[in-house]
Amino acid sequence: MLTIGQVARRSGVRTSALRYYESIGLLPAPMRLGGQRRYGEDVFQQLALIGLAQRAGFSIAQIHTLLHGFPAQTPASERWQALAAPKLAEVQAMMQRLSEMQNTLERTLACTCTALEDCVASSSSACR
Repeated sequence: MLTIGQVARRSGVRTSALRYYESIGLLPAPMRLGGQRRYGEDVFQQLALIGLAQRAGFSIAQIHTLLHGFPAQTPASERWQALAAPKLAEVQAMMQRLSEMQNTLERTLACTCTALEDCVASSSSACR
């Protein structure tokens, strides 16, 4: 059985995050020995799953849904598909917005206007 400090060091997840994950139900409450949390090796797999979902851009609430928002017999593939489809659409919209931001910034870098007022119509040829 591992202490919270040992889990934190091996997983790279801060002890405060481990306590938080436990408090909101992402991690099950570990057994206690002398009042101290004791984790089994399975905690690393749970943390890896949480990390995967975070890297995919899921919020804590979405991760909670992934783990606990489906009937227990729901296959992992169905859980991912239910959450990933709308998340992918969200990411694609963000990428479109980022592309627009990049284009606007590139236009401002090429700006030859003498007054800021001339730049207001940045989609016109004034700042190109």
